[in-house]
Amino acid sequence: MKSLQSNIGLLMLLFCLTSVTAVSAQERNNEQKEPPTYAKLLEDLDANEDGKLEESEMKGPLKNNFSKIDSDEDGYISEDEFKNAPKPKGKRK
Repeated sequence: MKSLQSNIGLLMLLFCLTSVTAVSAQERNNEQKEPPTYAKLLEDLDANEDGKLEESEMKGPLKNNFSKIDSDEDGYISEDEFKNAPKPKGKRK
């Protein structure tokens, strides 16, 4: 009888721990990422390290919308152009 109660207790404990872990993981996955700063983009994407972001160094939405973001059409995205760039339309909750 004690063995049955011990097994049930262990199963309940395991179930509780599993539930808490699953809820915690879901909360972390729902956190929204902050958009990158211009400095971070320079650090990550400026391949030739000239302090400028040119189209050949871009990827994703920045590359796809380069001509819209490069408002002065000089072939580079400046910090001001980046700040004034149209924001991507994503899912809203």
